[in-house]
Amino acid sequence: MAGYEYVSPEQLAGFDKYKYSAVDTNPLSLYIMHPFWNTIVKVFPTWLAPNLITFSGFLLVVFNFLLMAYFDPDFYASAPGYKHVPDWVWIVVGILNFIAYTLDGVDGKQARRTNSSTPLGELFDHGLDSWSCVYFVVTVYSIFGRGPSGVSVFVLYLLLWVVLFSFILSHWEKYNTGILFLPWGYDISQVTISFVYIVTAIVGVEAWYEPFLFNFLYRDLFTAMIIGKNLYVIMFFVLLDFLFFRSYKNNTLKHNSIYEAMVPFFSPCLLFILSTAWILQSPSDILELHPRVFYFMVGTAFANITCQLIVCQMSSTRCPSLNWLLVPLFLVVLVVNFGVSSYVESILLYTLTAVFTLAHIHYGVQVVSNLEQNWFHLVLRSSRKGGMEEKNIGL
Repeated sequence: MAGYEYVSPEQLAGFDKYKYSAVDTNPLSLYIMHPFWNTIVKVFPTWLAPNLITFSGFLLVVFNFLLMAYFDPDFYASAPGYKHVPDWVWIVVGILNFIAYTLDGVDGKQARRTNSSTPLGELFDHGLDSWSCVYFVVTVYSIFGRGPSGVSVFVLYLLLWVVLFSFILSHWEKYNTGILFLPWGYDISQVTISFVYIVTAIVGVEAWYEPFLFNFLYRDLFTAMIIGKNLYVIMFFVLLDFLFFRSYKNNTLKHNSIYEAMVPFFSPCLLFILSTAWILQSPSDILELHPRVFYFMVGTAFANITCQLIVCQMSSTRCPSLNWLLVPLFLVVLVVNFGVSSYVESILLYTLTAVFTLAHIHYGVQVVSNLEQNWFHLVLRSSRKGGMEEKNIGL
């Protein structure tokens, strides 16, 4: 497995021809964040690699997740009667979240500033973004948590899926049109989340117990955000369908059939079905028992599915119909359906999570290695060609 090549020769050839194309229409991004990032990027030395900036931002998101997991392992810390998360933790998480968001906005500018933009850099950026979804959603959950003043773990599970589907929709659109339309929700949510973390440190989690309008609680606002996000996704889907079918009618899609265009949704939808079936059929109520691990398992499998889509999208190749990680998940759900003890089910969850994590890390490392080797060969071939041309001129 150590030397397995996940990127085919056809995909490598596709990466050689790839050109980045994206559209950002968000006023917050265009008029506030981009000018801010243009100022920040000048602080970085030109020798600093853009990918290192990207990875640093990702590590901050992971650190926030682990820090909150330590102080709020079961999402009860914000509930009445429980030991609350220290105020300084909220401040640290809020600052680091905004720094991570800033680094995510600066890395591309550093690449253009140093003339080091490559398809690998974009893949690295978007691939880590796909994994970051589960980290920041689960970290935010600790603001309300569960209990009488919070929301249920199943509601958070649905919120996580809304975010995941919102993320993959953008890349599905690019898979079919070649253009990445950046969603408004990302910038707005990152700025809002960072602000709410700081506010929580100042006013305390008890402030979220009180109604903010009549009998409408802040936890209800949290749930309303889910509904609003759902409506946004549905409206986005309707718009995409309209554009998709119009493009299909005009024969301007990158894929020549509706079936091929919809293939990228097969694996994420199956992941949703299998994970939801596990929750509903679980003899020990696994989501209530280990919510944080279950979210992480789902988010990691989703990240692997999305990364494969991004590779295919950037190389203009066909997306695989089925991700192999869904096979062990299907087997576990099948076993759980026949009935197992709480201990055995917990072992299955932790084992599956470990397998998914190691498999995804291996996938990422190997893809980066394959693309770096291909880039090195291209540079070497180009330099040799240039040397031959100089010799011919000399002759």
